[in-house]
Amino acid sequence: MDTSAGGSEPREAPKEAEKPNIEPLRLPTVEEMRGQDIWNNCAVRSVVSGIMGGGLGLFMGLLFGALDNPLMQEQMTARQQFIYTAKQMGRRSWSSAKTFAFMGLIFSAAECVVEKARAKHDTTNTVVAGCVTGGALSAKGGPKAACAGCAGFAAFSVVIEKFLDRHG
Repeated sequence: MDTSAGGSEPREAPKEAEKPNIEPLRLPTVEEMRGQDIWNNCAVRSVVSGIMGGGLGLFMGLLFGALDNPLMQEQMTARQQFIYTAKQMGRRSWSSAKTFAFMGLIFSAAECVVEKARAKHDTTNTVVAGCVTGGALSAKGGPKAACAGCAGFAAFSVVIEKFLDRHG
């Protein structure tokens, strides 16, 4: 029997390592598999992203429209200021909702299509989707603007991707 240094009490032999608690494998239900199949459809995913983007844009437009101050604020009555602010909020909300919906729809569609084509889920999909989205958003400005939009949105997408660490 092994004794501790200088002591007379015997040391216990190491116990057998405790076995980890293993739970049985749970297979997904039919409803869960159907739901996953529906969500894996690029069209469904893109439409949902567009709707969510539109909602975010609506909120952002309301927020920034409320912060818009008229130039001739001193000369306006409270009622005129209220009407002006309400109109600005409406315009900004509608404009932001359209932009964010378009952005969400294009980004999600591009990322989904690239992911399915490559059969990989990695940052490259995000770069391509960001480039397509940035290019599409700035295409009205001409080829230089589209290229700049592509590069800028791709870089922004990678930064957000790394920040969220989705593929880490």
